[in-house]
Amino acid sequence: MQAIILCAGYATRLYPLTIDKPKPLLEVGGRPLINHIFERLEKIGSVRQVSIVTNEKFKGHFLDWQKGFRSAKKIKVLNDVSTSNENRLGAIQDLALVIQAEALREDLLIVAGDNLFSFWLDDFVRFAESKSPGISIGVVDVKSVEHAKRYGILKLGEDGKVLSFTEKPSEPASTLASTGLYFIPKEKIGRIAEFLGDHRNPDAPGFFVQWLLEKDPLYGFPFSGIWYDIGDIASYESARELFK
Repeated sequence: MQAIILCAGYATRLYPLTIDKPKPLLEVGGRPLINHIFERLEKIGSVRQVSIVTNEKFKGHFLDWQKGFRSAKKIKVLNDVSTSNENRLGAIQDLALVIQAEALREDLLIVAGDNLFSFWLDDFVRFAESKSPGISIGVVDVKSVEHAKRYGILKLGEDGKVLSFTEKPSEPASTLASTGLYFIPKEKIGRIAEFLGDHRNPDAPGFFVQWLLEKDPLYGFPFSGIWYDIGDIASYESARELFK
């Protein structure tokens, strides 16, 4: 299995903190956010390599971080060559870049680099493997209709099958939010290129999830625990306060 951490965004809503530092390297609980993600990935024995996809502006920051970080996993930093928020490729295009550059033909565990969570990933991987060749996503109950309006919201069947998905709904059908965790089995890797070939939005993964529902069975795994989608100063400061 290959893990991919998406770190190519420019985090403009976190300015001035992220003008000269990528969001995944911001400090939370005394260490970079990405270290928290690696702590979870280290426990998954089947993950042989972790690819970090970033951009031209921040590639050097991640290479410097890598020099001082010790991991049992092979780490590879890839540059999507974008230079600003205006010419960024988008999360799905970045996935396609990693798949092509690394010639990937194995299961993919994908993590958004701005996600901070307290739960472990072992159960999610086992669940996803049991649903293969279906694609699985991590889900968290945000417990508030108002909060749900900010996220991609799902309804799940008893077997974990996703019955519906709506990106940032004005009237949420539930409070189950899609997190930045995805499991794509090797049999479905081609769906990413197919999605982009349909000239769909390459930036927000939620649009990819909506499109997938028309193509394949899709499954959601509900996590219990703390989850932060660090998108602005307020969420970042809240996470720092909780994890300090």
